Amino acid sequence: MTPVEVVERQLAAYNARDLDRFVAEYSDTVTVCRLPAAEPAIVGKIRFAEFYATQRFNLPLLHAEIVNRIVMGNKVIDHERITGVQPAPFEMVVIYEVDNQLIQRVWALGPA
Repeated sequence: MTPVEVVERQLAAYNARDLDRFVAEYSDTVTVCRLPAAEPAIVGKIRFAEFYATQRFNLPLLHAEIVNRIVMGNKVIDHERITGVQPAPFEMVVIYEVDNQLIQRVWALGPA
């Protein structure tokens, strides 16, 4: 499975708000950084799943659309438009690092 296929699978699960299928695409030691912060905001699959269960997948209108994508080796860089979280859609850049067919690290840059 290519890095793009892994990221596409997690995107489909995100849009379906299928937590089990979504977190299955991430490593047990996943780290998420919210740029410009250098320190991870989330470390580990358990905390990652808790965040998405309570802060995203409980939102009935949640949806992510890919505006643009760049692939560099094992990194997939998505420009995403997110709806259903705030009153108005917002855009983010998310970098997914894939190794061993799992997302290991995520860097997210979005609205302040």
